[in-house]
Amino acid sequence: MNQSMIQEVFYLSKEEILMGMFSHIFKPRDKPKDKALSSQYTFLMGNSSAGKTVNERTAMQITAVHACVRVISETIASLPLHLYRYGEKGNKEKATDHPLYFLLHDEPNPEMTSFVFRETLMTHLLLWGNAYAQIIRNGKGEVVALYPLMPNRMKVERDENGQLYYEYSKTVDERGSSKEITYVLLPKDVLHIPGLGFDGLVGYSPIAMAKNAIGLALATEEFGSKFFANGATPSGILEHPGTIKDPQKVRDAWMSQFGGSKNSNKVAVLEEGMKYTQISINPSEAQFLETRKFQIDEIARIFRVPPHMIGDLDKSSFSNIEQQSLEFVMYTLDPWVIRFESSLAKALFNFNEKRELFFKFNVDGLLRGDYSSRMSGYATGIQNGFMSPNDVRRLENMDLIPTELGGDDYYCNGNFLPLRLAGAYAQAKLNDSSNDLDSDKEIEKKEETQSENKEVLEVDKRITKRTK
Repeated sequence: MNQSMIQEVFYLSKEEILMGMFSHIFKPRDKPKDKALSSQYTFLMGNSSAGKTVNERTAMQITAVHACVRVISETIASLPLHLYRYGEKGNKEKATDHPLYFLLHDEPNPEMTSFVFRETLMTHLLLWGNAYAQIIRNGKGEVVALYPLMPNRMKVERDENGQLYYEYSKTVDERGSSKEITYVLLPKDVLHIPGLGFDGLVGYSPIAMAKNAIGLALATEEFGSKFFANGATPSGILEHPGTIKDPQKVRDAWMSQFGGSKNSNKVAVLEEGMKYTQISINPSEAQFLETRKFQIDEIARIFRVPPHMIGDLDKSSFSNIEQQSLEFVMYTLDPWVIRFESSLAKALFNFNEKRELFFKFNVDGLLRGDYSSRMSGYATGIQNGFMSPNDVRRLENMDLIPTELGGDDYYCNGNFLPLRLAGAYAQAKLNDSSNDLDSDKEIEKKEETQSENKEVLEVDKRITKRTK
């Protein structure tokens, strides 16, 4: 055994010893869990404290939940999504020549538009807390399609080496019997947009986290429905002084005449000394309507949506409704937009593209305000030289002014001079011009002096000649 072989065996043995010493420390991370740390409480959908079953579908039957999910998902889907490339000196330009531009801006797959695709993913995020899409690549590794995946069928797991992988369950009908097939997907094949969570890998469902508030809304809605189904008259007791041979027949006769909303406000005629006694709590005493209105605010609070955007105008006025709309963009939409942008870049770009490209949602249209405010802002931008007329026309989707007519010129406040003729720049030009004038004058003086000298010489020559 030579010296190199001895050293190799030594180093291998040393490595094995070190791995044995620290194997109890460097273990793979735990798999993502839908559970709070140091607690056995699991954030799952199910029965609420009000006794109602809450899941993503029953929650969408609540008009406030449906309105919140719709206003956020449709707004995100309607925002222009562009792929940009970093240019020189911090500039940016649209990377329309890149395949991902068409994929995200127009058509992520042959079955969906970009609007429908983003609306679907945003709905999944709001209901399940996670959004998944399968990434289809060609032989070169380029992304050619994106297909949404149902979050309730997806599981995020770790292998023995600590690497993440995704398990997607799909039910397939075969000859009248359903069979569940599980597919294993690598992280490079999945676009995963997680919501708020505790481990940074899996998001928690807002519906599951607030199932008691939503369950109370379901319970009050059911109570109101049954209240009106019973003729807007709560249940009570029919008392008879004697013995009734067939109580069911009497009950059915009463319900057929006075039950249901169509029989409300009818006058009841009681025979044989019968007496009706109401035993339920009056809805006004139970503050039924106040509870229903409070649950609208509660659900709007869950999704961070201003109440006026889901039809509750009690606390809105002309003076604050515009400010609430701006806050909706800044504090509600912006976090979701950033989640989308960062997840798209992480999943779809290779290492080199991450340094050159980036996705950007354009929210400027939502922040523009009314017409007079926009025009005032544009005027300020043009007068102070940081916007050109064509910059404004691009924001307003108007045809551009030709460059030769000054559409791309920048102006400054004052006499509305072009930037190249104003301030220190223009002064330097004037100084250069004055220097040129001075030099021209000196040349003229020299020429005059030379001509005068010539005249003097000519006179001297003539005098000398006459003397001779």
